[in-house]
Amino acid sequence: MISLNKQIFFLGILSLVHAAYSAAQHRSYLRITEQTFDGLPFDILMQGIVSLGMSMYGILYSAGDFKEIRAMEDLGLKTLETLHNTPSFYIFNHRGKSRNWLNLKNSKNTTVHYIWVKNHIVL
Repeated sequence: MISLNKQIFFLGILSLVHAAYSAAQHRSYLRITEQTFDGLPFDILMQGIVSLGMSMYGILYSAGDFKEIRAMEDLGLKTLETLHNTPSFYIFNHRGKSRNWLNLKNSKNTTVHYIWVKNHIVL
């Protein structure tokens, strides 16, 4: 046998689908009679709100017992050094790999500095 909370959930979903269908029917009726759309009737709005509440209630209470979040039990055993240790943010592939300085002599025997950037020499 299905529990009462699951029955409330399914009834709420069914009622919500019916409210959506009623809203679509109302819009098509207004188009056929060439009237302006000023909003949904009160009964369709109330059916949608009540069925949404029923669905939320049913799913929350049929999910089971919630567990408390106890962060102090886990964090109390760790030291400050381990809390600030984030190895996923370590970067080892940077700086020196993108720029390599070259010191070359030109025809006047003076030192010229070049940068090696991605397989190209740049002044």
